Amino acid sequence: MAASIPDQTRRARTFSEATSSLRNLLGFILAVLLTFLGLMAITFFIGRVVPIDPVLSVVGDRATQELYDATRIELGLDKPLIVQFFAYVKDVATGDFGMSISTNRPVAEDLARVFPATLEMATIGILIGVFFGVPMGVLAASKQGSWVDQIVRVLALLGYSVPAFWLGLVGLAVFYAGLGWVSGPGRIDIFYDGVVTPVTGLLLIDSLLAGDFEIFKNALGHLVLPASILGFFSLAYIARMTRSFMLDQLGQEFVTTARVKGVAEWRVIWLHAFAPIRVPLITVIGLSYAGLLEGSVMIETVFSWPGIGNYLTVALLNADMNAVLGATLVIGAVFIFINKISDVLYRVLDPRSRS
Repeated sequence: MAASIPDQTRRARTFSEATSSLRNLLGFILAVLLTFLGLMAITFFIGRVVPIDPVLSVVGDRATQELYDATRIELGLDKPLIVQFFAYVKDVATGDFGMSISTNRPVAEDLARVFPATLEMATIGILIGVFFGVPMGVLAASKQGSWVDQIVRVLALLGYSVPAFWLGLVGLAVFYAGLGWVSGPGRIDIFYDGVVTPVTGLLLIDSLLAGDFEIFKNALGHLVLPASILGFFSLAYIARMTRSFMLDQLGQEFVTTARVKGVAEWRVIWLHAFAPIRVPLITVIGLSYAGLLEGSVMIETVFSWPGIGNYLTVALLNADMNAVLGATLVIGAVFIFINKISDVLYRVLDPRSRS
């Protein structure tokens, strides 16, 4: 009888943990759904109240009143806004974002085609930002007040103040037109377009999967300059925040104690001071990555990059509200996804958050 008490306690603990995990999972799903629904509502109603008539975008400004009215009814714009919204939510739940006026194709197909281009460029950009920005921030904090610190701070200031379109144009003028080190605008040379069968949508990976290193080299030549410019902007933000976090940690008593004990300086910096900033640094990197995915409109425009930013710009100019709403929802979903990934990494790196 006594031996069964620990078993009962163990079962009760297991049941309690399972119930808690299920509750957390359901809460997570509900939070994501409510956030996404709120994003849809804000985007939809703003799209309906802006002074853009989607009917005129379809029929033109010389159409007859009869054609205008028929098109308005066909698009469902004669119904109350709340009815239009719930109809749109129902369509989105089935993966239907409507038809694009600009391309005359389903918006879902357009987004599946253009988003990988932005993802590829932004991923290379954030890798550059992380691999250079974090060490630069740590070095600047450890050499506070030195010339190294001053250089990092100036670079961070330039990353905040220099317009993206200006830096893109200067980069093209210097490294493409002047020195010829990189390829020009576009994602790939025109005579290579369509040679590689899309698998992931990421041209570098697809060309490697196809074993075509000539296309890989060409695609990399087009990618390196816009990705480096995006990487510079993310580097500036990441380096600045890393420096700020490290300065706070280097002033803590446990760091002073480690130095008094004779611990090597590199161990003090990387094992003692850097370890506590990994968790807040995840948020910085995540927000920077999401910002590159969402804020690369100017770079994509300058470099004629066929990504979601360029697609969104064209849609806005053509009053293509289905495309605008669809692209905005994808960008919002990316923010939500990256935030949730950050929450998971919190639990991995900081055991205290698991409670």
